[in-house]
Amino acid sequence: METFKTATLLRSLKVSALIRGEVGVGKKTLARYILPSAPIVKAKNYEELLSVLHSSSEIIISDLENVANIKVVLKEAEKNGVRIIATASNAYENEKLEEFFGIDFTIPPLRERKEDVEVLCRQFFDEVTQMLGTEIKWDMENFEPDLSQNALSLKRQVIVRAVFDSIDEKEMMELMYNYLYEKLGGNDDYRKFLHIYEVPLIKAGMKRFKSQLQLSRILGLNRNTLRKKISKMKEYLNE
Repeated sequence: METFKTATLLRSLKVSALIRGEVGVGKKTLARYILPSAPIVKAKNYEELLSVLHSSSEIIISDLENVANIKVVLKEAEKNGVRIIATASNAYENEKLEEFFGIDFTIPPLRERKEDVEVLCRQFFDEVTQMLGTEIKWDMENFEPDLSQNALSLKRQVIVRAVFDSIDEKEMMELMYNYLYEKLGGNDDYRKFLHIYEVPLIKAGMKRFKSQLQLSRILGLNRNTLRKKISKMKEYLNE
């Protein structure tokens, strides 16, 4: 909310601002909210960036840390009276930034704003439900969000989860067929890819039944055999 208040204030001010944050926190979305009609240019596209600085009064520059020559870019912007809303990583530092940008603020990562995670999940889930054109049951209590890349990883996770929840056994096998068709070709491939089937089976069973003894009975495996498999697959089962 504090970030949104700052962005709302910036819409009415004619000052340049630098928005910092990790990948996927919403820096570009917020920049677009501040300047809804301005062109967006990636900082690494140096020649395009210099061209736009001569043709626009406002511009959004993404990933400012990738710019070839920040001194020239800011000098051209100042000379032409161009307002810049730029995005950058938390680590990016340059003495020229403080001189040019009137406001420099950071969007916190999703792991520090848990209240936003469920809202984003539902937003992404609604989007993918409309895209698939089908109703899908969603259990937030048993959903462990992937926040490794903030909203990017979360949205991908929601899409994958929704797709897999909506497909049947035949479609699941078709996915596996397409994956394995490209991968097969080495020696001892059966053993090499066996974990793809066994890991999700054992992981789901352990989460559902909470007991190796009960799971071994359900799967029709000797308890020692199951224990060996769990030990062998621990790098996957602990993820």
